[in-house]
Amino acid sequence: MASVSVPRRGVGISGSARRTPAAAWRHIDVGLALATIGVASFGLLMIYSATRDKLIAQGLDPGYYLKRQVAFVLVGVVVMGVVASIDYRRLKDFAPAFYIASVVALVLILSPLGKKSKGAQAWFQIGAYQLEPSEFAKIAVIVGLAGICASYKGRLGGRELMVVLGLAAVPLALIYRQPDLGTALVIGAILVGVLLVGGLQTRHLAVLVVVGVVAVVAVLHFGALKQYQRDRLTAFLDSNSNVQATYNLNQSKITISSGGISGKGLFKGSQTNLSYVPEQQTDFIFTAVGEQLGLVGSALLLSLFVLIVWRTWRAATTARDPTGTLICVGVLAMLVFQIFQNVGMTMGIMPITGIPLPFMSYGGSSIVTAFAAVGLVLNVHMRRYS
Repeated sequence: MASVSVPRRGVGISGSARRTPAAAWRHIDVGLALATIGVASFGLLMIYSATRDKLIAQGLDPGYYLKRQVAFVLVGVVVMGVVASIDYRRLKDFAPAFYIASVVALVLILSPLGKKSKGAQAWFQIGAYQLEPSEFAKIAVIVGLAGICASYKGRLGGRELMVVLGLAAVPLALIYRQPDLGTALVIGAILVGVLLVGGLQTRHLAVLVVVGVVAVVAVLHFGALKQYQRDRLTAFLDSNSNVQATYNLNQSKITISSGGISGKGLFKGSQTNLSYVPEQQTDFIFTAVGEQLGLVGSALLLSLFVLIVWRTWRAATTARDPTGTLICVGVLAMLVFQIFQNVGMTMGIMPITGIPLPFMSYGGSSIVTAFAAVGLVLNVHMRRYS
């Protein structure tokens, strides 16, 4: 399968101007940056609305989650700026170090140093905060796979494909071992996206599809999933199969549908205010949007996501070199998969897998990772002339 052609830009620009960091910042994609911050701000409002009444009923600070998420967003914006400021071609040189560090962190998380919560051992407890290495591994995988696939210059033969698959398999297996099926699926989506654009041959694609189908069947039939994961998949296929497993799904669909066209109004959703959707501020934050702001608010949020996706794709097509193109494609695959999966599971058209909604769901590691990913896209876009 042919790789995306990389246009050559900036013929008439002087060499000194192209190498000046200030010159790169003049080409920043303001629309992408503002859309990203806009979605994150939307998320702050929804997190507050989804947790305020519950915290008040418990006699706690109603702004507890909001204050923490504001801090996470501010850190994310700073990280986005830092990532955008370092030429991605220099970042590529550090890709092996990033990759090794992420693998070491994923190994350590499975040791006694990792914290186990809700059936998964996926965090380091640092004071009052939790650090989730699997989120940051997404960035390491994107940069690493983009760099190595670009080095093959669009010629991914059997040997090269095995190298790429081997590099992706290590973090993927460690993440699945936690177990974190959702993040493992995101890593898989990144891998597929980079391979398709990086020059994967049709016959190899066919083999991977067959292997993927066999792997899914084996996972489902040979006990490779935890019981709660099997229950979630069963609930998706049959909403009457397991009352406990389908509770979140049923409440989620009720909450979204109750909003109608214009919603019940900010802070006025009964499903949200009575906390009928467990942990609504994390994986099910979209239900708060659907109930309180209705179809109109949901469409606005999805429109902002579409803008982010479009600008990311545009950055991929105008990138200066294959590395930049593949970095943007990796980010694009990550964002599109997470958005579709998260929104889809709240509406019952996708199984519940615990994947956060980018920039919206409560959580420090996930939102900092999402900002870092957009920082990579801004980085590539800013240097399309150099």
